[in-house]
Amino acid sequence: MRVVIAIVLLLVAGCDRPAQTDSAGSASALGKSPCETRFFEGDRFTLCPARNGRIEIVTGDASGLPYRSFSSLEAALGKRAARVHFAMNAGMFDEEGRAIGFLVEDGKQLHKINRRSGGGNFGLVPNGVFLIRDDGTAHVVETEQFEAADDIAFASQSGPMLVIDGDLHPAFEPDGQSRNIRNGVGIAPSGAAVFAISEEPVSFGKFARLFKDHVKARNALYFDGSVSSLWDPGNARRDSAAPIGPMVVVFRKR
Repeated sequence: MRVVIAIVLLLVAGCDRPAQTDSAGSASALGKSPCETRFFEGDRFTLCPARNGRIEIVTGDASGLPYRSFSSLEAALGKRAARVHFAMNAGMFDEEGRAIGFLVEDGKQLHKINRRSGGGNFGLVPNGVFLIRDDGTAHVVETEQFEAADDIAFASQSGPMLVIDGDLHPAFEPDGQSRNIRNGVGIAPSGAAVFAISEEPVSFGKFARLFKDHVKARNALYFDGSVSSLWDPGNARRDSAAPIGPMVVVFRKR
Protein backbone atom coordinates (compact mmCIF):
# COMPACT_ATOMS: atom_id res chain seq x y z
CA MET A 1 0.00 0.00 0.00
CA ARG A 2 2.83 2.41 0.84
CA VAL A 3 4.42 1.74 -2.56
CA VAL A 4 1.13 2.54 -4.34
CA ILE A 5 0.71 5.79 -2.38
CA ALA A 6 4.27 6.86 -3.18
CA ILE A 7 3.70 6.28 -6.90
CA VAL A 8 0.48 8.29 -6.84
CA LEU A 9 2.22 11.19 -5.07
CA LEU A 10 4.98 11.22 -7.66
CA LEU A 11 2.46 11.34 -10.51
CA VAL A 12 0.52 14.18 -8.91
CA ALA A 13 3.68 16.20 -8.26
CA GLY A 14 4.48 16.19 -11.98
CA CYS A 15 1.05 17.25 -13.19
CA ASP A 16 1.46 21.01 -12.79
CA ARG A 17 4.37 21.37 -15.20
CA PRO A 18 3.90 22.11 -18.89
CA ALA A 19 3.87 19.04 -21.14
CA GLN A 20 7.36 17.66 -21.75
CA THR A 21 7.06 15.21 -24.60
CA ASP A 22 10.50 15.68 -26.13
CA SER A 23 13.59 13.83 -24.99
CA ALA A 24 16.18 16.22 -23.60
CA GLY A 25 18.95 13.76 -22.82
CA SER A 26 20.34 12.70 -19.45
CA ALA A 27 21.73 15.11 -16.88
CA SER A 28 24.85 12.97 -16.41
CA ALA A 29 25.62 13.12 -20.12
CA LEU A 30 24.95 16.82 -20.53
CA GLY A 31 26.66 18.23 -17.45
CA LYS A 32 25.47 20.22 -14.47
CA SER A 33 22.62 22.63 -15.07
CA PRO A 34 22.70 26.21 -13.76
CA CYS A 35 18.90 25.97 -13.21
CA GLU A 36 17.66 25.23 -9.70
CA THR A 37 14.27 25.04 -8.00
CA ARG A 38 13.54 27.61 -5.31
CA PHE A 39 10.53 28.10 -3.05
CA PHE A 40 9.22 31.64 -2.65
CA GLU A 41 6.10 32.60 -0.71
CA GLY A 42 4.96 28.97 -0.78
CA ASP A 43 5.32 28.34 -4.54
CA ARG A 44 8.01 26.64 -6.61
CA PHE A 45 10.08 28.50 -9.19
CA THR A 46 12.99 27.45 -11.38
CA LEU A 47 15.75 30.07 -11.52
CA CYS A 48 18.45 29.98 -14.19
CA PRO A 49 21.27 32.51 -13.72
CA ALA A 50 23.41 33.24 -16.78
CA ARG A 51 26.59 34.07 -14.89
CA ASN A 52 29.21 32.73 -17.29
CA GLY A 53 27.30 31.99 -20.47
CA ARG A 54 26.82 33.63 -23.84
CA ILE A 55 23.26 34.95 -24.19
CA GLU A 56 21.54 35.09 -27.57
CA ILE A 57 18.03 35.85 -28.81
CA VAL A 58 16.86 33.58 -31.64
CA THR A 59 13.67 33.65 -33.67
CA GLY A 60 13.79 31.58 -36.85
CA ASP A 61 15.73 30.29 -39.82
CA ALA A 62 17.44 32.27 -42.58
CA SER A 63 14.16 32.57 -44.49
CA GLY A 64 12.47 34.16 -41.47
CA LEU A 65 10.33 31.14 -40.59
CA PRO A 66 9.92 31.06 -36.77
CA TYR A 67 11.21 27.97 -34.98
CA ARG A 68 8.17 27.77 -32.60
CA SER A 69 9.68 24.95 -30.47
CA PHE A 70 12.86 23.91 -28.69
CA SER A 71 13.10 20.76 -30.80
CA SER A 72 13.18 22.88 -33.98
CA LEU A 73 15.74 25.16 -32.35
CA GLU A 74 17.92 22.20 -31.41
CA ALA A 75 17.86 20.90 -34.97
CA ALA A 76 18.79 24.32 -36.33
CA LEU A 77 21.67 24.74 -33.89
CA GLY A 78 23.38 21.56 -35.05
CA LYS A 79 26.63 20.99 -33.14
CA ARG A 80 26.07 24.17 -31.10
CA ALA A 81 23.13 22.44 -29.38
CA ALA A 82 25.62 20.47 -27.28
CA ARG A 83 26.67 23.74 -25.60
CA VAL A 84 23.17 24.91 -24.61
CA HIS A 85 22.98 25.65 -20.87
CA PHE A 86 19.27 26.43 -21.12
CA ALA A 87 16.72 28.22 -23.29
CA MET A 88 13.40 29.96 -22.62
CA ASN A 89 10.67 31.74 -24.54
CA ALA A 90 11.49 35.44 -24.51
CA GLY A 91 8.90 37.94 -25.63
CA MET A 92 5.45 38.59 -27.06
CA PHE A 93 4.60 37.34 -30.54
CA ASP A 94 1.81 37.17 -33.12
CA GLU A 95 -0.13 34.12 -34.33
CA GLU A 96 2.73 33.13 -36.62
CA GLY A 97 5.33 33.33 -33.86
CA ARG A 98 6.91 36.61 -34.97
CA ALA A 99 7.86 39.30 -32.47
CA ILE A 100 5.44 42.20 -32.01
CA GLY A 101 8.05 44.42 -30.38
CA PHE A 102 11.70 45.44 -30.73
CA LEU A 103 13.79 42.47 -31.81
CA VAL A 104 17.51 42.33 -32.58
CA GLU A 105 19.22 39.08 -33.53
CA ASP A 106 23.00 38.96 -33.94
CA GLY A 107 23.16 42.75 -34.46
CA LYS A 108 20.35 42.85 -37.03
CA GLN A 109 17.11 44.65 -36.15
CA LEU A 110 14.12 42.52 -37.18
CA HIS A 111 11.36 44.65 -35.62
CA LYS A 112 11.34 48.29 -34.57
CA ILE A 113 10.53 49.48 -31.04
CA ASN A 114 6.81 49.35 -30.25
CA ARG A 115 5.72 52.29 -28.07
CA ARG A 116 1.96 51.79 -28.44
CA SER A 117 -0.21 51.06 -25.42
CA GLY A 118 -3.21 48.80 -25.67
CA GLY A 119 -4.78 45.58 -24.42
CA GLY A 120 -3.10 42.44 -23.15
CA ASN A 121 0.03 42.03 -21.08
CA PHE A 122 2.24 43.79 -23.62
CA GLY A 123 -0.01 46.84 -23.43
CA LEU A 124 0.13 46.97 -19.64
CA VAL A 125 2.64 49.81 -19.69
CA PRO A 126 5.33 50.35 -18.80
CA ASN A 127 6.75 47.45 -20.73
CA GLY A 128 10.43 47.03 -21.52
CA VAL A 129 13.35 45.62 -23.50
CA PHE A 130 15.79 42.88 -22.52
CA LEU A 131 19.04 43.44 -24.38
CA ILE A 132 22.60 42.17 -24.66
CA ARG A 133 25.36 44.53 -25.74
CA ASP A 134 28.44 43.59 -27.76
CA ASP A 135 30.48 43.36 -24.55
CA GLY A 136 28.13 40.67 -23.23
CA THR A 137 26.44 42.77 -20.55
CA ALA A 138 22.72 42.23 -20.02
CA HIS A 139 20.18 44.97 -19.35
CA VAL A 140 16.45 45.42 -18.76
CA VAL A 141 15.30 48.86 -19.87
CA GLU A 142 11.84 50.42 -19.65
CA THR A 143 10.57 51.10 -23.18
CA GLU A 144 10.18 54.85 -22.66
CA GLN A 145 13.79 55.01 -21.46
CA PHE A 146 15.15 52.86 -24.27
CA GLU A 147 17.59 54.38 -26.77
CA ALA A 148 18.77 52.60 -29.90
CA ALA A 149 22.51 51.95 -30.10
CA ASP A 150 24.94 50.31 -32.50
CA ASP A 151 26.32 48.01 -29.79
CA ILE A 152 23.07 46.11 -29.18
CA ALA A 153 23.80 42.53 -30.22
CA PHE A 154 20.53 40.91 -29.15
CA ALA A 155 17.24 42.29 -27.83
CA SER A 156 13.62 41.38 -27.25
CA GLN A 157 10.80 43.71 -26.19
CA SER A 158 8.13 42.32 -23.91
CA GLY A 159 5.87 43.39 -21.12
CA PRO A 160 4.85 44.38 -18.64
CA MET A 161 7.87 45.39 -16.60
CA LEU A 162 7.87 43.52 -13.30
CA VAL A 163 10.31 45.67 -11.36
CA ILE A 164 11.14 49.27 -12.29
CA ASP A 165 14.11 50.92 -10.58
CA GLY A 166 13.52 48.80 -7.48
CA ASP A 167 9.73 49.25 -7.37
CA LEU A 168 6.97 46.85 -8.42
CA HIS A 169 4.87 47.68 -11.47
CA PRO A 170 2.21 50.11 -10.17
CA ALA A 171 -0.71 48.20 -11.75
CA PHE A 172 -0.03 44.94 -9.87
CA GLU A 173 -2.17 43.83 -6.95
CA PRO A 174 -0.27 42.11 -4.11
CA ASP A 175 -1.69 38.72 -5.12
CA GLY A 176 -4.35 39.19 -7.80
CA GLN A 177 -6.87 36.69 -9.14
CA SER A 178 -5.08 36.16 -12.46
CA ARG A 179 -2.89 33.08 -12.00
CA ASN A 180 -0.65 31.54 -14.63
CA ILE A 181 2.62 29.76 -15.27
CA ARG A 182 4.87 32.78 -15.87
CA ASN A 183 8.44 33.47 -16.93
CA GLY A 184 10.71 36.49 -17.12
CA VAL A 185 14.18 37.93 -16.54
CA GLY A 186 15.80 40.28 -14.07
CA ILE A 187 19.26 41.71 -13.57
CA ALA A 188 20.90 40.68 -10.27
CA PRO A 189 23.13 43.10 -8.30
CA SER A 190 26.16 41.30 -9.79
CA GLY A 191 25.00 42.30 -13.28
CA ALA A 192 24.08 38.72 -14.22
CA ALA A 193 20.79 38.05 -15.99
CA VAL A 194 18.60 35.71 -13.95
CA PHE A 195 15.78 33.92 -15.78
CA ALA A 196 12.83 32.44 -13.89
CA ILE A 197 9.77 30.32 -14.59
CA SER A 198 7.05 29.42 -12.09
CA GLU A 199 6.23 25.76 -11.56
CA GLU A 200 2.70 26.58 -10.41
CA PRO A 201 0.24 29.25 -11.57
CA VAL A 202 1.08 32.48 -9.73
CA SER A 203 -0.09 36.09 -9.76
CA PHE A 204 1.80 38.98 -11.35
CA GLY A 205 2.40 40.43 -7.89
CA LYS A 206 4.06 37.32 -6.51
CA PHE A 207 6.14 36.79 -9.65
CA ALA A 208 7.34 40.40 -9.52
CA ARG A 209 8.25 40.06 -5.82
CA LEU A 210 10.34 36.99 -6.67
CA PHE A 211 12.61 39.27 -8.69
CA LYS A 212 12.49 42.21 -6.30
CA ASP A 213 12.89 40.40 -2.99
CA HIS A 214 14.66 37.14 -3.89
CA VAL A 215 16.77 37.98 -6.95
CA LYS A 216 17.21 41.59 -5.67
CA ALA A 217 16.76 42.88 -9.23
CA ARG A 218 16.23 46.61 -9.65
CA ASN A 219 14.73 45.94 -13.08
CA ALA A 220 12.90 42.85 -14.28
CA LEU A 221 10.76 42.07 -17.33
CA TYR A 222 7.87 39.69 -17.93
CA PHE A 223 8.22 37.36 -20.91
CA ASP A 224 4.90 35.49 -21.05
CA GLY A 225 2.32 33.29 -19.36
CA SER A 226 0.47 30.06 -20.20
CA VAL A 227 3.01 29.25 -22.96
CA SER A 228 6.00 29.81 -20.66
CA SER A 229 8.55 27.10 -21.43
CA LEU A 230 12.05 26.02 -20.43
CA TRP A 231 14.64 23.84 -22.14
CA ASP A 232 17.10 22.66 -19.48
CA PRO A 233 19.30 19.88 -20.92
CA GLY A 234 21.24 19.34 -17.68
CA ASN A 235 18.01 18.43 -15.89
CA ALA A 236 16.58 16.51 -18.88
CA ARG A 237 13.71 18.97 -19.30
CA ARG A 238 12.27 20.33 -22.51
CA ASP A 239 8.79 21.84 -22.27
CA SER A 240 6.58 21.54 -25.33
CA ALA A 241 3.10 22.55 -24.20
CA ALA A 242 2.47 25.20 -26.86
CA PRO A 243 4.13 26.89 -29.86
CA ILE A 244 6.33 29.81 -28.77
CA GLY A 245 7.93 32.86 -30.39
CA PRO A 246 11.32 34.50 -29.76
CA MET A 247 13.65 32.50 -27.52
CA VAL A 248 16.63 33.34 -25.35
CA VAL A 249 19.44 30.78 -25.41
CA VAL A 250 22.34 30.67 -22.99
CA PHE A 251 25.38 28.79 -24.25
CA ARG A 252 28.31 27.44 -22.26
CA LYS A 253 31.45 29.29 -23.23
CA ARG A 254 34.14 27.23 -24.91
